[in-house]
Formats: sequence, C-alpha cells, structure tokens
Amino acid sequence: QVQLVESGGGLVQPGGSLELSCAYSGSTFSTYAMAWFRQSPGSRRELLASITRAQSAAYQDSIRGRFTISRDNTKNTLSLQMTNLTPSDTAVYYCNKPNARPDDYWGQGTQVTVSS
Repeated sequence: QVQLVESGGGLVQPGGSLELSCAYSGSTFSTYAMAWFRQSPGSRRELLASITRAQSAAYQDSIRGRFTISRDNTKNTLSLQMTNLTPSDTAVYYCNKPNARPDDYWGQGTQVTVSS
C-alpha cells in the first residue's frame, strides 16, 4: 500500500519562498510520473506541476517560472520549490500521480498560507 506524506508547508509573507516535500512509501516511485496539486477553500483540486520518470517537468501557467518540481528516485521523494509566493498561492498542497482521481488515495496534504 503506497503512502504519500506531504510536508514543508507553513505561513509565509508575500514574496517569500517555501520548499515542499513528498515522501512516497513503496518501491515503485521511480516507475511513475508524479505531480503536485493544490486545493484552496471552495475550489477544486488543481494540477500544478508534473515530472516524468526521466525528470521532464511541466507546469501550469500560473506557477511557471516561480515553482520548480523535482524528484529524487533514490530517496523516493518529490519536491516543490516555491518562490515569489502570493496570497493566491494559499492552499493545501498534495502530491500524487498526474492522473490521480478525486476518489483515489490522497495524503493529508500540507497547508501553505501566504499572508502579511
């Protein structure tokens, strides 16, 4: 049973930075593309960025140039470096496979709050 544990969220001022991490338990991490999602109150969960097994990344327009997704297949971890954060980035952030559906397994997420 795969488990996903997101961490690294917190309260940050506008313009600040955070790095999120996702620990993937299980031996299959390197065989899957992975992604970061976020969900703000009253909104649907949205796909932000994805990365293939071969480290090719893709980004949603709203975060391109500010966020960087990366993975370490030796440590089964997925990361999201976030810079120049704005209040609109406030959300709960999740990791999962890019094609994960709402009724699939999800971790608990990590809360990011951008506020002065």
